Amino acid sequence: MTKMPTFYISHGGGPWPWVPQLRAIFKNLEASFVQMEEDLPERPKAVVMISGHWEADQVRVMSSDAPTMEYDYSGFPPETYQIRYGAPGDPALAERIIGLLAGAGISATPDPKQGYDHGTFVPMQIMYPDADVPLIQVSMLSSYDPAKHFEIGRALAPLRDEGVLIIGSGLSYHNMSKMNPAAKVPSAGFDAWLGETLAKAPEARTADLLNWESAPHARECHVKEDHWVPIYVAVGAAEQATATLVYHETDLLGGITASSYRFD
Repeated sequence: MTKMPTFYISHGGGPWPWVPQLRAIFKNLEASFVQMEEDLPERPKAVVMISGHWEADQVRVMSSDAPTMEYDYSGFPPETYQIRYGAPGDPALAERIIGLLAGAGISATPDPKQGYDHGTFVPMQIMYPDADVPLIQVSMLSSYDPAKHFEIGRALAPLRDEGVLIIGSGLSYHNMSKMNPAAKVPSAGFDAWLGETLAKAPEARTADLLNWESAPHARECHVKEDHWVPIYVAVGAAEQATATLVYHETDLLGGITASSYRFD
């Protein structure tokens, strides 16, 4: 089986594929998700998503064979609270993940109740609209500790050789108070640092990512790092891999620079 890449993606705002005005705004992001799927070496056996919308004190692994939905947004049209993304779960893969994490000294527990959040079902709706690829989520740690999330990624790396696609889903810029032209300078500065960092040799790249708060405008771009932390799992699972830019936009919502990367 071909080794799968990993991704760190910017997933956009709320349930945008179901809101025509927003779908138009995120048309370039949508095109990037379509291209991501087309460029995979083969159809994945399953997708493991680490979303910026699920965190816990201990790693939790979605274990239901038919996960429900989490409508973790507000102020959207009523129909967006009826969305169903019906991809099957994968309890056997959940057990495999828990075992891999345990082997790396990381405590994890199954979660049969967690549903798909929009950081997961939005990109999957574009990539696999028939919801026919098994899909599970692995939580972030609420500590947001970069080193620990690197360790999670390293532990999950063997899944790449088993046909499993690992995606860290967040946003390379995520300051909810400045989702407007005020984001122009900070998001561009941080994005430039991210591109330069990911182009470095693996050891230097890892060191700089761990020291991310020294990046230009780091805390202005990520006041809370929930949408940033998924990158560590994606890079940790492909630590020796080359980073390739797969989405880049410089005027999103009037000023935001945002990017997504593939690692293989």
